[in-house]
Amino acid sequence: MYICQLNKIDIPIRGRLNMREKIIHKSSELFLTLGFKSVTMDDIANAMGISKKTIYIHFSNKTKLVEAVTFTLFENICDGIDCICEAAKNPIQELYDIKMFVLQHLKNEQASPIYQLKKYYPTIHDALKSRQFEKMHESVSESLKKGIETEVFRSNIDVEFIARLYFNGMTGIKDEIIFPREKFSMEYLIENFLEYHLRAIVAEKGFEILNQFITKKSIIK
Repeated sequence: MYICQLNKIDIPIRGRLNMREKIIHKSSELFLTLGFKSVTMDDIANAMGISKKTIYIHFSNKTKLVEAVTFTLFENICDGIDCICEAAKNPIQELYDIKMFVLQHLKNEQASPIYQLKKYYPTIHDALKSRQFEKMHESVSESLKKGIETEVFRSNIDVEFIARLYFNGMTGIKDEIIFPREKFSMEYLIENFLEYHLRAIVAEKGFEILNQFITKKSIIK
């Protein structure tokens, strides 16, 4: 089920990458593992076995490289989500598949990259958040409308309000001040927020589908 999506998590390898793509690919691995602040241009050059001068040919400074990595990852994740939306049987299945996709992606993140991005590269962070909102608002709105049409979601929900509330909730649970990682794992937060969200909007038909996922989760535990 996840072949299409999971290949999109990282920078995809399509035959021979050009040097700029190779730099973005290796930098993304290092940034996600060690953090945007910790990794230097020297670290990247050493990891790739190239001179730092080669990196500067393609990126005039580290900020430009961070920006390229951030938005390349974002576009590839968007492609993966689009893939999921096209294949999902219903809106609830779609959300749970996206949840699995996101959790798979987060396994590579060991240094709170979003927190570091916000702290050290606020302009890039704000631009990313704006693009994330546009993408999620469109995707969730379409999913909600589909759910209403298929009687999975209640017909009287406010699509515009719910779509914005969902985005706010999904970004809010990543705030480590409110939800410290020593108390809440990201898997726990996403799983429980998703169930909270769906319970508020499902119709009877939707609850039957949702209950299958809740039961499955309980069996796995």
